[in-house]
Amino acid sequence: MIAQKFLKEWERPRKRMVEEQLKARDISSVKVLTAMGQVPRHIFVDDTLAARAYSDGPLPIGFGQTISQPFMVALMTQVLDPEPGDRVLEIGSGCGYQSAVLALLAKEVYAIERLAPLREKSLENLAKINISNVFLRLGDGRLGWPEKAPFRRILVAAYTERIPPALTDQLAPQGRLVIPVGPDSSQELVLVTKDVQGQLRRQCISGCRFVPLV
Repeated sequence: MIAQKFLKEWERPRKRMVEEQLKARDISSVKVLTAMGQVPRHIFVDDTLAARAYSDGPLPIGFGQTISQPFMVALMTQVLDPEPGDRVLEIGSGCGYQSAVLALLAKEVYAIERLAPLREKSLENLAKINISNVFLRLGDGRLGWPEKAPFRRILVAAYTERIPPALTDQLAPQGRLVIPVGPDSSQELVLVTKDVQGQLRRQCISGCRFVPLV
């Protein structure tokens, strides 16, 4: 799916990222490791930051937002566990990097971004690497995308003190929602699952640090 020329650029740092930052830290999903090894992260940051694109940390993408640390992207994706036939809702597309990883693993990704310049940048980045199964709208992620619901998988890439009810409402039975929850000072990455009767269960995965959901 990804344009071949980008798979060759920065190939060695990308492989090192997968081995040293992901495999060495309990990212065991083969499909997630494969996707992370294919998406050219340097495309999603400013040219001046390209040399740091595969480093172990978040990077600024403007407007007070960041591209998440590779390990956190991999962890959230592994916990979400998207399947080839899934329609995924992503809240907070940012520069499009997480969207690209999800696009390699799911049928369709419906992404919402609050900031218009980032939405445009995300669309540009995804088109550059030939990803066409991400549908990106400008809007309030707390409201979800009701016209396209329900979703078997929902990923939120920004923290909130309370999980927005619209997102759990739009989660399909037997679905999974991954979201950072807590105040600015202390957040937890939370997995919410919904059973066939519509009952929700919540599980803490790890500590984390994200920008706020706006």
